[in-house]
Amino acid sequence: MSRFWTFLTHVHGISGPVLMLLYPLYASVMAIESPSKLDDEQWLAYWILYSFLTLTEMVLQSILEWIPIWYTVKLVLVGWLVLPQFRGAAFIYERFVRANLKKYSGGVSDHHHHDSHQTSQSVKGKNKFVQFITPKKGEHEVY
Repeated sequence: MSRFWTFLTHVHGISGPVLMLLYPLYASVMAIESPSKLDDEQWLAYWILYSFLTLTEMVLQSILEWIPIWYTVKLVLVGWLVLPQFRGAAFIYERFVRANLKKYSGGVSDHHHHDSHQTSQSVKGKNKFVQFITPKKGEHEVY
């Protein structure tokens, strides 16, 4: 029985990085290469939520280490976020993150349901930001 328990412990330890990092990395690359935008949204939402979860864990580490099933709960949660049958990351993003962004920032544009009430000033501000972060032609050329 002790060998079986050791085996389960190793599988449990390896399943986290595979489920939380390796599969999402692979699926993200495949999403970028596919013409569909639906899978792009799923994986961008996953990385946003995974980053938030990681930051939350860092802040609450002293509390979470007292909860013995935390790692298992996290694995189940991330499994729900990752597995394409559930599209949990896209669901959480749509239902909670996007809703709160709209509520508290007021100017978040929803490219699915383009809001015609967007002011020209917020569009101008967005265009300036895009121009600021977009590299100019020849800016990164090596001479």
